Amino acid sequence: MISTTTLQPATVPETPISDNPGWTGNLQDQDESSIVSTTETDQHPLGVRPAGNALTASENAQNYMGRFGQLPDSFLLLLLDYLDTSALVNLGATCRGLYAYSTFDQLWRDIAVNDMKEDFSWRGSWRASVRHLPTSKLAKVDCRSLYSDALHRPFLCSQISLPPYISGIRKQNEIPRIRDLLPAEFNDSWVDRPFILTEPVKKWQVYKDWDQQSILTKHGKTSFRAEAVDWPLKTYAAYMASTRDESPIYLFDRAFVEKMGLEVGPHGAYTAPEAFHDDLFTLLKEQRPDHRWLIIGPERSGSTFHKDPNATSAWNAVIRGSKYWIMFPSNVLPPGVYMSEDQSEVTSPLSIAEWLMCFHAEARSTPGCLEGICQAGEVLHVPSGWWHLVVNLDPAIAITQNFVPRAHLRSTVKFLRHRADQVSGFKNTVANPYALFMERLREAHPDLATLVEESKKRKWDDVVHDSRQADEEQSGFSFGFGDDIDEEES
Repeated sequence: MISTTTLQPATVPETPISDNPGWTGNLQDQDESSIVSTTETDQHPLGVRPAGNALTASENAQNYMGRFGQLPDSFLLLLLDYLDTSALVNLGATCRGLYAYSTFDQLWRDIAVNDMKEDFSWRGSWRASVRHLPTSKLAKVDCRSLYSDALHRPFLCSQISLPPYISGIRKQNEIPRIRDLLPAEFNDSWVDRPFILTEPVKKWQVYKDWDQQSILTKHGKTSFRAEAVDWPLKTYAAYMASTRDESPIYLFDRAFVEKMGLEVGPHGAYTAPEAFHDDLFTLLKEQRPDHRWLIIGPERSGSTFHKDPNATSAWNAVIRGSKYWIMFPSNVLPPGVYMSEDQSEVTSPLSIAEWLMCFHAEARSTPGCLEGICQAGEVLHVPSGWWHLVVNLDPAIAITQNFVPRAHLRSTVKFLRHRADQVSGFKNTVANPYALFMERLREAHPDLATLVEESKKRKWDDVVHDSRQADEEQSGFSFGFGDDIDEEES
């Protein structure tokens, strides 16, 4: 954040200057007496309108913004992102147009996140929180003569109604729903397919005990990671209750088990569903990468399209709330998503809402698309390599975990070996994740290690036949091995 000295504090007139229609009056701490009334849910709080409306407008606030008014609105916001609190306040006191731009809440979110104070308190908006003012003391000046897509579209996205996007799922697009699966059934028939299990989570203690209030009562003062900030849970709960961010901050904490004193296992707070017990990353023990997270978020929060890290598979169990999922196999790039040649960078719309508005209809007609709703008490399987977007349909609590089934061992080994720059989640003390994993694999499963190290490979199912038979004798069930990567050498 760069502090500017070019905008000096000034005495702001108490009444508008009559010969300057762009003047706002005293905007710095104006109360609700001068608010523009808004009755339509799609009307911007300040009355800002889409840029196209300027074509028929008789007056445009942009004309009173001086040189700032000559800049494209998106570039102007990039410029304002370099200003500090006092500069934004002073700039906003000059005219209606600059007031609207300088009060754009994403600018104030950036200020708060980049310099998060220990005593931060959520006050209904980022601007109110940074300025330590109740929301009622923030001016909402009539800016109906300003036409800006950069200001109006984020607001429109924040008002999105989700039901139209989650209804009418085509039969061929439905994610299968199953009561439960045995490990053998999973490995033989389902390891490469998304599905929802409807029963295992209902046996968990956290499913019986947890809701937002019970967690808040017990862990309200506990700090959890929410994207770029670490907040006490009570602060995040206050944020959840009133945020109107286009992309709400998502609580995604990897150390929740330790912070909450949970025991994980068959007799603990929760355990991985039986179908997902086969996890070769357990060989790494305390050196395994980050693999489990507590997820809490309000309606509209979620994750844009991505693949899970290190070529792992995942399960995502909903404790409270519900989530909409839309998924594509690894060889189908979702509409609106662009990937670099080395697959290290993914570009997509800035928010889930924007993607839904622009690309959802096309996505539903794209071959390979699967979609479904995972309700409280259910768990969804994400196969290795699958693209997925997920959005909370209401305030939600979930637990997710990444794992490596034997059928996808080659994919994970290949990723660790050939995409070292993209490997994530390991502690800094692990210098070579590939070497460490292969060392542990040789110790525990020398037959599997030999197979994945062969430079010339036959089909995975054929090669591992003898190994699978030996495992069946030891464990009592069979593993299915899929040829889940291409035939290039690893």
